Amino acid sequence: MTAFSDLLVVQEVSPRDGLQIEPTWVPTDKKIDLINQLSTMGFSRIEAGSFVSPKAIPNLRDGEEVFTGITRHKDIIYVGLIPNLKGALRAVEANANELNLVLSASQTHNLANMRMTKAQSFAGFTEIVEQLQGKTQFNGTVATTFGCPFEGKISEKEVFNLVEHYLKLGIHNITLADTTGMANPVQVKRIVSHVLSLISPEQLTLHFHNTRGLGLTNVLAAYEVGARRFDAALGGLGGCPFAPGASGNICTEDLVNMCEEIGIPTTIDLDALIQLSRTLPALLGHDTPSQLAKAGRNTDLHPIPDYIKSLN
Repeated sequence: MTAFSDLLVVQEVSPRDGLQIEPTWVPTDKKIDLINQLSTMGFSRIEAGSFVSPKAIPNLRDGEEVFTGITRHKDIIYVGLIPNLKGALRAVEANANELNLVLSASQTHNLANMRMTKAQSFAGFTEIVEQLQGKTQFNGTVATTFGCPFEGKISEKEVFNLVEHYLKLGIHNITLADTTGMANPVQVKRIVSHVLSLISPEQLTLHFHNTRGLGLTNVLAAYEVGARRFDAALGGLGGCPFAPGASGNICTEDLVNMCEEIGIPTTIDLDALIQLSRTLPALLGHDTPSQLAKAGRNTDLHPIPDYIKSLN
């Protein structure tokens, strides 16, 4: 039986992964305000934006303005997602603390998402690391680790090979991403256990989506075999624009609530997070998948109706 006593580190991705698929533009000042509020809630890492082509992801075309406009906290790493050297140079110029490099275990999805083969992606990453080593931190993400909407099942051996390629490049922080919510707990335990034989829990992040309702179940499965760092998005926002059927990330407040209910410690202010999540529908113009924003915590009790009192 796993002892739920180790800290679970929650890494917030709503300003990037959460907003990239939104149908309407979120103004730059609103993005900055969102990140500034998240920065007060106990996160050690926030993915604040991306430096991709504005044609590819128009909703995140203001990466420089966001990164230079936020109020920095010295204990928070502000991450920028980058696709290539041009994006990496923009991110460093905007003072991103960490660059998140992404390629897919699926060749088809990598072509759809990055317009490059996997080999071309890694060639570009090599150039990025050679030019920017010592100037910033790096994280290497393997998208579609647990399944691809085009190819279906993904070779676990290929996932492990890509992790080892990142390590050989000198990129020692790794994210395994369930891009379209195809993971299951048995698969998660098997893959995470192997990757944790290559790197430490402090170097591994799991990025789950709740597309098929298994997001939090997969978090627990990964935690039980030693994973301790997880991405999540306020309100359960997000999804990959280049993956058919993609839907939201696991919801940050729902994840933190689960942890609190079963005794897993986090550093997150859940009450403040719920209140912020409840402002999202007004910002975005639609409801969000968050359960906590709707139902509240278990301790949020309701008044006893008078007719029940009269029956006692």
